[in-house]
Amino acid sequence: MTLKRIDNGFETLRIFLDRALGIDSSQKNLVSGRQLTAALTSAASHNTYVETVSDKADTLNRHIKSGLTSMMMYAYLEQVRRLASIKKWNEKPVILAFDYTEEDFYGDVQGFDIHGWTGKQGVEGKFKFLTCSIVNDEIPEKIPLLSAPIMLGHYKSHVINYLLTQVAPLFKRMDLVLFDRGFYDKDLMYELKKANYPYLIFVPKQKDKQEILYVLEDGDHVAINNEFTVNKNKTVYHDENYLVFLKQIYCQTTEECYDWVFATNVEDVALGNIISMYKKRWRIETGFRVQDDAAIKCKSTDLQTRYFLFLFTQLLQADWMCFYKEEVSFKKFLIELDAFGQRINGLT
Repeated sequence: MTLKRIDNGFETLRIFLDRALGIDSSQKNLVSGRQLTAALTSAASHNTYVETVSDKADTLNRHIKSGLTSMMMYAYLEQVRRLASIKKWNEKPVILAFDYTEEDFYGDVQGFDIHGWTGKQGVEGKFKFLTCSIVNDEIPEKIPLLSAPIMLGHYKSHVINYLLTQVAPLFKRMDLVLFDRGFYDKDLMYELKKANYPYLIFVPKQKDKQEILYVLEDGDHVAINNEFTVNKNKTVYHDENYLVFLKQIYCQTTEECYDWVFATNVEDVALGNIISMYKKRWRIETGFRVQDDAAIKCKSTDLQTRYFLFLFTQLLQADWMCFYKEEVSFKKFLIELDAFGQRINGLT
């Protein structure tokens, strides 16, 4: 990459950091956003702790803890809006996918920020984040659009609807939102339909519906109207959608046959090639694996600190996918950013 292109990538990260942490980089005699960005990119490129590669860790942590989670989220969203403008996403339809991703925690689990875990391999808890990503073919930039930190007892439908409200204006229209079986929830389906968001959800096995699969021949599928009720706010709400049953459909990846059940509020989706549509959701998991190459290690029990570092690594991934993917690998991109950051700060 040319020096100018590396500088552009570094500047994107610096602008995010200044906005997210409320840093005025014009002030003299203070640690600047560029210095903190250099420390973070170095930690990301080496998959290590900030304090291992820089003497700015204490300053960074002080800024993070004195900041606001909302500032961090909006700083990231502003960068995504910039990408949307450059890539002209407002002219394109979008298919989105949601999924949780987690970070291991090895200490004593307390409070509502850390989700308890089994203790296997020393992991006592998990920090959890919910991410909304682009997954359709019409937009080649399969990037994480926005993420939220998830505490114990979170209101799933509220968080998802909030994230959708933030990203929907970026696109011409929203064709579909994809979810795995962990999101099969009557309240979520009710709220998505009420907000006019088209959804497709992989349904876990339901004993009361299994007889429908029994009468099908292998390779057959059927869509049925499904009525359900939601109890909330001391009121019973009635809703309906489609349940689509597919029996013993061959999967080329595993070379085995499976039963599939989906829930959707879109008739055309229910009657179409529903499995190939759903498989686009798996691209969000590929994105998480890419992001792991930029993981910044952290021992903090503070969810806000973890969230900031998580957003920083997602922005690294988004910027690479939009502007550098065809030129260098993600790891090479990180290495060159690190070298640039060290050079401008006189560290080498």
